[in-house]
Amino acid sequence: MIELFLKTTATRFVSSYLVLSIDVLICIVSFSVAYLLRFNFETSELNRADFLYCLSSVVSIRFLFFLLFRPYQGIIRHTSLEDVTLLVYAVTISGVVTAVGSLLIWHLSDQVHFYIPLSILLIDYFSCLVLLSVSRFMAKALYWTLRARNGRVRQPVLIYGAGETGLLTRKALAQDSAQHYVILAFIDDNPYKIQKVIQGIKVISRQEAYERYIRNQAVLPQVILAMGTADLLQKNEITEFFLHHHVSVKTIPTVGQWIDGELKSSQIRDVRIEDLLGRAAIQVVNPAIGEQVRNQVVLVTGAAGSIGSELVRQVLSHKPHTIVLLDQAESALFDLEFNLRREYKSVVEVTKLILKIGDVADEVRMHHIFRDVKPDFVFHAAAYKHVPLMEQHPYEAVRVNVLGTQIVADLSLRFGVRKFVMISTDKAVNPTNVMGATKRLAEMYVQSLNYQGGKLPQTRFITTRFGNVLGSNGSVVTVFRQQIQTGGPVTVTHPDIIRYFMTIPEACQLVLEAGTMGKGGEVFVFDMGEPVRIADLARKMIHLSGYSAGKEIQVVYTGLRPGEKLFEELLNTNERTLPTHHPKILIARVNTPDVKEIKAVLEELRYRLVEGDANKLVHIIKLVIPEYISKNSAFTALDARKPITAAL
Repeated sequence: MIELFLKTTATRFVSSYLVLSIDVLICIVSFSVAYLLRFNFETSELNRADFLYCLSSVVSIRFLFFLLFRPYQGIIRHTSLEDVTLLVYAVTISGVVTAVGSLLIWHLSDQVHFYIPLSILLIDYFSCLVLLSVSRFMAKALYWTLRARNGRVRQPVLIYGAGETGLLTRKALAQDSAQHYVILAFIDDNPYKIQKVIQGIKVISRQEAYERYIRNQAVLPQVILAMGTADLLQKNEITEFFLHHHVSVKTIPTVGQWIDGELKSSQIRDVRIEDLLGRAAIQVVNPAIGEQVRNQVVLVTGAAGSIGSELVRQVLSHKPHTIVLLDQAESALFDLEFNLRREYKSVVEVTKLILKIGDVADEVRMHHIFRDVKPDFVFHAAAYKHVPLMEQHPYEAVRVNVLGTQIVADLSLRFGVRKFVMISTDKAVNPTNVMGATKRLAEMYVQSLNYQGGKLPQTRFITTRFGNVLGSNGSVVTVFRQQIQTGGPVTVTHPDIIRYFMTIPEACQLVLEAGTMGKGGEVFVFDMGEPVRIADLARKMIHLSGYSAGKEIQVVYTGLRPGEKLFEELLNTNERTLPTHHPKILIARVNTPDVKEIKAVLEELRYRLVEGDANKLVHIIKLVIPEYISKNSAFTALDARKPITAAL
């Protein structure tokens, strides 16, 4: 019976007119009781006509103010303080109007029968307000009590944070129709809140939560982090504490990600490794980005990749006239367009989306695209990035990373592109592999284009350089996640290997910021914070997944891969940095190569591609980039063949 009632009422609500009728009935009862109290329930002394006049006057005026403030339109099962506030306004103002009107009529007409004693109005005011509020909260409590007893599995929960965010989290859990959450307690680090009670729930310390609800318990609760102002170190410490005791830890999204400004229980998710990044998240708020991009034609190469697709999304938010999505992966490009039209429906009605399938190393195809779309901005994200694969395929690394960049950059210059922003990598610094070396050579060519003839060209060429991106295709985090899902083992190449990390949105925000502030010729490097030890990253991800590292899932060391080094750098030994207005973006002071010399090298590489000799290709790159020393690679022997003077 109860289950049938709940199913019927789950998506249906009590009529507003019924609620209004009940409110009016409560007003009638309240005034009647107040009137009888005033005369000590001596009904023999009551004048029936006077009573009916007073009753009709009070209820009629209150009814009008109900219509004005509309407290009856609230959903009773979700009654909150805001709903009670509307009742207070309606009852208070109607009471004041009734009292003032009663006094005026009495004085002006000198008719005592039209006067409502102030004592009756005061009794009625408080009793009516209490009855209206209590009736709503009782109906709400009854509804949620019935839901709680409807056979659903009880999930014990500890909410970490007894502030406003914690209260909103409790509300979201209470409104979940699919799961019955039992809020055991709030946990808070503020000693002034501990042992207090908020909304009927006790606030306790972390240690007390452990002693009462975790230690020696057969059923462990979930812990939901609901701390709007907590810093990253604090979140890491709390997460580590509970993961150590095998307690599931969840978190809530930022306020900007709430659905229609309200937190839903479906948005509460497991803590991810991205949430525990070894530094505070980078935020970029620069209106100049929108001013430059708005109503412009923007071309993004490699648009279907991890960085490229996020760049497209962020550029879309600044409402360009047209955004051109260029990639050679047709399926990924199709999926991207489908998702963009669904996620940014209102934006793409204004901004034109153009899809172009093509290879950046195909000069004829690129010329046709530039001729057709005439871009104002180019974000060049297309590149091969996997170190071991490029170590095996130098031909493709040179063809795409170097010559592809040259083609896109030259066409940008030819067609008057305002800014060309190349996305590079920290592996281009003191490279030890083919991928990093080809990206460094591409950097050198792009930079050289800014100083032809001793003056800046119309097109401003800018390079951005950053480290590993969490969650990108083929990234270590993605690989670890897949290995954990299949039961392990999780493979780490070396126990001491470290890397810099940032999230995809952060990286793209900084790319847009650097592109905006760049005047031409700069190589921007990003402050990546402290490096992360990959072995620690693996263990933390295993714990976040609910397993024990070394017991349920093993961590296995496989040895450094070809071209891989223990640590990455953002600057080589000869580079220094200059600050910018953004504390996380620096300008690397690098030597500017001569454009003619670089073009000669690229022509030589193009010629050598025909031969298909990997050793000759890599040898030429090593001549141009003397700091390129191969590690754990088949090309290590070439380092001994470097002549003292340049061969070209």
